[in-house]
Amino acid sequence: MFRHVRDTLIYDPHFRELEGCLTAIGFVLIDIEPTREKEVYAKLMKIGQIVELYPLFGEYDLIAKVEADSYDAIGAVVISKIRSIEGVKATKTLARVAF
Repeated sequence: MFRHVRDTLIYDPHFRELEGCLTAIGFVLIDIEPTREKEVYAKLMKIGQIVELYPLFGEYDLIAKVEADSYDAIGAVVISKIRSIEGVKATKTLARVAF
């Protein structure tokens, strides 16, 4: 259940609770070639495992929250879907942990 607000995906945190799913979560910092930000952003918005996507200022241009069944699946999304987009220069993936 997503709502589009100013071209940013907003995730409903209760959606997964209703399905009874345990989900692996990763945050992907994305560096984009200059002048290609909007093009890459639009392509990332079409990736189903990206549940939130925000523009940034600084070393990275975007941060994406990725959800999948496992951390291996998150890695596959990063490699096969995110890094394969023309204009993506580099990524850094951060995994969620429990304390």
